[in-house]
Amino acid sequence: MPEALPVIDMAPLFGGDDAARADVAAAVRSACEAHGFFYVTGHRVAADTISGLDAASRRFFALPEPTKAKIAMAKAGRAWRGFFPVGGELTSGRPDLKEGLYLGTDLPPDDPRVRAGVPMHGANLWPEEVPELEAFATRYMTEAARAAAALMQGVSLSLGLAADWFARAYTAQPTVLFRLFHYPPSGPAGIDWSQSWSVGEHTDYGLLTLLAQDDAGGLEVRGPNGWISAPPSPGTLVCNIGDMLELMTGGRYVSTPHRVMNTSGRSRLSFPLFFDPAWDAPMRPLPGVAVDAATIAADRAARWDAASVHLFEGTYGDYLLAKVGKVFPGLKAEALG
Repeated sequence: MPEALPVIDMAPLFGGDDAARADVAAAVRSACEAHGFFYVTGHRVAADTISGLDAASRRFFALPEPTKAKIAMAKAGRAWRGFFPVGGELTSGRPDLKEGLYLGTDLPPDDPRVRAGVPMHGANLWPEEVPELEAFATRYMTEAARAAAALMQGVSLSLGLAADWFARAYTAQPTVLFRLFHYPPSGPAGIDWSQSWSVGEHTDYGLLTLLAQDDAGGLEVRGPNGWISAPPSPGTLVCNIGDMLELMTGGRYVSTPHRVMNTSGRSRLSFPLFFDPAWDAPMRPLPGVAVDAATIAADRAARWDAASVHLFEGTYGDYLLAKVGKVFPGLKAEALG
């Protein structure tokens, strides 16, 4: 029997009694220690929000390339929002067989972070040809961020902390980024895609990712005994933890490598929302957590790039900029240099 990721009903985190919340926290602890990946039900992201986002996204990605390029990422400057074409994003140094639209918390020009020129903060770019996309994407971001904030209460409780510990210490003003990804069944002609994945092996950067995916499948998670398929399951979102939560817990919770290969023969869509620390939050282990040389060595041995998150010092913004600069090296030099 193939290994399967656990399914957690997170509904009690929205107001259940203490015993029910403790049960959810125990399940979160087990999942984060074992795989760093699990499915959630009871997340309160409405089914019609997801179906509307799916339909609007398909309309957008079906547009001609020059039309989509009207909202190319380079046009957003430091806000780091907009469209990128197939092959425009690198994972582990190789172009991914996907295209996408980068979004995030939509900030007005007079927001202090925008006025200060903080990278990756600003206004989203929306396609005028698909006006409904803005409404559905904004609704999804609101509902998924609410679910992520509730899940972080479960994470807090799972670590023996007060339910609002992360909300007070790291996510009072979270970094919330959102992606619409389209994985075509094949790449553009004239390019050798034989060595490319839809998304190459990687870990996520922050605290928590919530992912809605269509029914095409293709997501794989690296477990202790090999790769585990994470197929779509109706009514669920996939949750995984990121590098900063591994850093904070001293490796107790695992930021697990994962990858995507679309072998369905048709288009695949996925919608990851990243709920991460405040941009200027210093990243350090939780109180009482110590990291030893063995943990660092094990982390480096487990990662495809032989790097260890436990060696990082700085703010979350520092970490995020270093990572995305490798994903879009040309854009970093142009927009953030």
